Amino acid sequence: MKKLLMASAATLIATGAFAEDVKIGVILGYTGPLESITPAMADAAELAISEANESGKFLDGMTLVPVRADSTCIDSAAASAAAERLITTDGVAAIMGADCSGVTGAILANVAMPNGVPMISPSATSPALSTAEDNGLFFRTAPSDARQGEVLAAILADRGVSEVAITYTNNDYGKGLSDAFTGSFEAVGGSVTTAVPHEDGKADYSAEVGALASAGGEVLMVFGYSDQGGKGVIQSAIDSGAFDTFVMGDGMFSEVLRTDIGDGLVGSYGTIPWSEGEGTKAFTALANAAGINPDSSFTRESYDAAALLVLAAMKAGEATPAGIAANVMDVANAPGELILPGELGKAFEILAAGGDVDYVGASNVELIGPGEAAGTYREYDVTDDGFETVKFR
Repeated sequence: MKKLLMASAATLIATGAFAEDVKIGVILGYTGPLESITPAMADAAELAISEANESGKFLDGMTLVPVRADSTCIDSAAASAAAERLITTDGVAAIMGADCSGVTGAILANVAMPNGVPMISPSATSPALSTAEDNGLFFRTAPSDARQGEVLAAILADRGVSEVAITYTNNDYGKGLSDAFTGSFEAVGGSVTTAVPHEDGKADYSAEVGALASAGGEVLMVFGYSDQGGKGVIQSAIDSGAFDTFVMGDGMFSEVLRTDIGDGLVGSYGTIPWSEGEGTKAFTALANAAGINPDSSFTRESYDAAALLVLAAMKAGEATPAGIAANVMDVANAPGELILPGELGKAFEILAAGGDVDYVGASNVELIGPGEAAGTYREYDVTDDGFETVKFR
C-alpha cells in the first residue's frame, strides 16, 4: 500500500497536481506543409495561456507553461515520438494539437490514449476523427470536413458549377474531404469527373495535372496544403493552362500561397472555418495587440483550444489529465455565464466560486459530441486585394 501511495504521488507531481508549473503541450507542424501558418496558430494558443497566467487566478496562482513540439503534419511516427516526449519527459497535463488529421489520429491512438492525456485539436478536420476510439480524451474546435463538404457543394450549386475535377493530398485529411465533398456534390446534382491524389513534397506535378486535364471540369477542387502539394498542383495547372479557376479547401487558405501564386489565383474561391460576432471581435483586438495576425488560418480555434484546457483544469480544481478531460464539455457548453476572449480571469473567479461558464471564445465554441464541434465557414473570393469574404455559412 505504501508503494502504491508513493507511485500515485509521483504521478500527480508529474502531471502538475502538486507542481507550481502546469505544462501544456503545443504540438503543431512547425515544419512541413503547413509551416507558414503554424507560428500564428502556436502564438494564438500561447496568448490564451499568457492571459490565464496574467490573471493570477488560475488554481491559486499556479503558472501555466507551454511546451512546443513538432508534429511535422505528415509524419505520424515523428509526431507520435514528439507527443510521447511531451508526456514522459516534459510532463504535460494536456495537449493543444495536433494540427493535421493523420498525425492527430496517430497521436491519439499511440500516445494520448495509452497515457490518459486529453488533447484538443484546432484544425484536424477529418470526418474519421468523429468516430475514432478516444476514451473521452479527444476534442476539436474546428468542425468536421463532413460539414465542409456540404458547404462547398452548396457554394458550387449557388455559382452554377455542375462539373468539377478533384485533387487531394493523399492522407486522411485529403481523402476524407474529397469523399465528403463528392457525396454532397453528387447529392445536389453535380458531377465529379475524376479525383486524383497527390503526394506532398514533389518537385513536379505535371502527371497529376495531365490526368486532371484529361478528365476535364469547370473548376479544379484542391484539397491539399498551401505550402506543398496543393500549391504545386495549382502552379502546374496554371503553367500548363489546364485550369484557371481553383476551389480550395481549408488547408489552402494562406497569404503565402496568394503571394506566391499571384494573379493566377485571382478569381478562385474557397472555404475556411471562421466566425463572426463579439467573441471574434474580442480575439481580433487581443491578437492585434500581441502582434499576432488574427486572420491567419486556425488562430481563433487555437486560442480556444488552449483556453478550454485551462478552463477545464480550473473547473476540475486540479491540473491533471483526468480532471481536464472530464470537464472540457462542461466549460465549453451551456449552462453558464458566457465567456469571451480576454475574460479568462473572470471565468476563473466564477469557477472558483462554484459557478458555471459557457465558453464562447473566438470561434463561437460549441462542442456537440465526441470529437465534434459545431462551426461556421467563411466563403471567400480571391481578388487583386486579397481574400474577400462573400458570406458565412
